[in-house]
Amino acid sequence: MKISEKQILSDDRGMRVIRMRISARHIGPKARPGQFVVVMTGEEGERIPLTIVESDQQSITIIFQEAGLTTKLLGKLEPGDSVYALAGPLGHATEIKDYGKVILVAGGVGIAEIYPVAKALKAAGNQVTVILGARTKELLILEQELKGQADAFYVATDDGSYGRKGFTTDVLKELLAKEQYSLVYAVGPIPMMQKVAGAAKDSKVRAVVSLNALMVDATGMCGCCRVSVGGETKFSCVDGPEFDAGLVDWDELTKRNRIYLEKEKHICKLNLR
Repeated sequence: MKISEKQILSDDRGMRVIRMRISARHIGPKARPGQFVVVMTGEEGERIPLTIVESDQQSITIIFQEAGLTTKLLGKLEPGDSVYALAGPLGHATEIKDYGKVILVAGGVGIAEIYPVAKALKAAGNQVTVILGARTKELLILEQELKGQADAFYVATDDGSYGRKGFTTDVLKELLAKEQYSLVYAVGPIPMMQKVAGAAKDSKVRAVVSLNALMVDATGMCGCCRVSVGGETKFSCVDGPEFDAGLVDWDELTKRNRIYLEKEKHICKLNLR
């Protein structure tokens, strides 16, 4: 589980987005688009889920933003260092087939998750449209990689510093109003995914979202990542992480993801002193 490569993709006032390649010969060959790993940086650290962005016979690549304590500790590691523990691949893989015309929408670090999905959907014969969103041009990641997989490509930034000024959902609504699509796939902040779900519902298009719910053990035992889907309780780690966007209880998910926000900030400050 040794780190072989490290690259800083962007830096927002110290909250860097980092790409790491980690030796993982038992995980790499089995990983599929949409799946994730759970990482521990130290023996007493927490377990965090991170998407498998790329994989081969010997390694996996992850991309993360230094937002909380563990991601900041992970960001301090350099090539030659090792992570303490790595479990995976976890979660259900994305259902890949020839849908026809698909739209992939991603915001922030969620862009990393749609990259392997975009490659797989393109290889399956789909016509792929990609919409990326970021607060500023400097925070946009994997632009060239996703352009290489897209038949149509759009960028929206909050401040208008690149692409068009506005949100990914603005572009999505315009495209859905002009043409018929078979699938919308979205990853990003919860408010963005909720708006994608609404836009897809209005256009009568199936939408799938990959949820970034809180996780602890990631094996379905703790119940921390539970979410209501179609009135039933599901666990993001073992039933997901992908669900039908129109069936997700977005209000409940939003509240659950804020449960430990203040405690996390306090613990992070204490441990990074």
